[in-house]
Amino acid sequence: MKQKMFLVGLCLALTGMTHAQTQTKGGGISPQMLQKMEKAQTPTNKALFNAMAQNNIDALSMNFQNQKPIDTYFNVETPKQSIHDQKSSGRCWMFSGFNVLRANFAKKHQDTLAVEFSHDYLFFYDQLEKANLMLQGVIDHAAKPLDDTRVQFFFHHPINDGGTFCGVADLAYKYGLVPKGVQPETYSAENTSRMARILSSKLREYGLELREMVNSKTTAKAVQNRKEEMLCDVYRMLSMTLGEPVKEFTYAHVNKNGKQVGEPKKYTPRQFYEETVGGPLNGTFIMVMNDPRRPFYETYEVEYDRHTYDGTNWKYLNLPMEDIANLAIASLKDGRKLYSSYDVGKQFDRKRGYMDTENYDYGSLFGTTFKMDKAQRIATFDSGSTHAMTLTAVDLDKDGKPVKWKVENSWGSSHGVAGCDIMTNRWFNEYMFRLVVDKQYVPAKTLEQFNKKPIMVMPEDPLFQEDF
Repeated sequence: MKQKMFLVGLCLALTGMTHAQTQTKGGGISPQMLQKMEKAQTPTNKALFNAMAQNNIDALSMNFQNQKPIDTYFNVETPKQSIHDQKSSGRCWMFSGFNVLRANFAKKHQDTLAVEFSHDYLFFYDQLEKANLMLQGVIDHAAKPLDDTRVQFFFHHPINDGGTFCGVADLAYKYGLVPKGVQPETYSAENTSRMARILSSKLREYGLELREMVNSKTTAKAVQNRKEEMLCDVYRMLSMTLGEPVKEFTYAHVNKNGKQVGEPKKYTPRQFYEETVGGPLNGTFIMVMNDPRRPFYETYEVEYDRHTYDGTNWKYLNLPMEDIANLAIASLKDGRKLYSSYDVGKQFDRKRGYMDTENYDYGSLFGTTFKMDKAQRIATFDSGSTHAMTLTAVDLDKDGKPVKWKVENSWGSSHGVAGCDIMTNRWFNEYMFRLVVDKQYVPAKTLEQFNKKPIMVMPEDPLFQEDF
């Protein structure tokens, strides 16, 4: 019995040695390396562990000197409007886009009229077009292997709720708009994850079927007919979760206090769009971005944007932050709000609605430094545009330079500063990425740069990952 136990122990010991040796070859962690790491620890680490084991890291790293009261005064500010709540959805791009459209409507009517647009209505068509993008993209690239980068893009992102202002411009002009009260939010509109998972699974199944049809030499007409049948299923699933889009409705305009103005009228969504927005939005604005990895004053276009087959790819001019700030200031001085997007995961005190590069001192807490600049953060997927908000105000110093900015968020009126967030200019420079500006505020030279033939960029680029 003892001999048997000895042999078993020897076997286990040898197995352990062999396992340790296989773990250390080719750059693995050796026992010597592990000992070095263990010896590098200090008594202070024990105290820090005790603190971090029982507390939020942000609370421990919060810079107390930066906790002074927030200055809420702005010498350039657009009129206030109601704050919306996107709930558990990624539709910030649509909320910010609608904020701009309804603010433009109020400005045109000198604040005597107000309008609230239905997010649920336009989101239905957004999801339908994204489903079509996936299916048609699979058809067009069916000859490529399944592990091809472009094919994987479509199967990896069958459908999602991300977007930019370009999507608002395309969708609203094509399908029209309806008032918020005519088609209110459903549970799936406010909580998109489950619906997205179910639709994604179905679209992937359909994608495989379409690939097989194309590669088995099925006629193009038969493939397209099958795709249309699939989209009928998608339409039905969207109707069951978001409600079928309204085709006609009766509506009376209201003033900013919610009082009815005039008699109710019958509208189609297209007629309501024409009355509240006007003509096409495309051609009236430019999108500018700050991407220090790439040359400035060049125009870029993102291939296979979410509405490629039904609308347009998104196009942008890459500018230094100073130029972007000047465009924003010109618009705000004329009372025009702007669609903008940021990396809100960085240095954001959500409780106070305050964004500043000095809010949290993670370096001191962990005994290290974080030295990457904006270009390096983008290139390594450490930072990118994660959330759209509506730029509403700027505070300028005596030389006309920005000190701080204010945005309308879409996280409800109880968030931050009455539903808004305030950001210092140094945070703005580091974590602001996109701005949509009406062409009337854009210098002629900048318009010329925007109108140059764009350089194509791929949707896999780190700067666009959150939008797909």
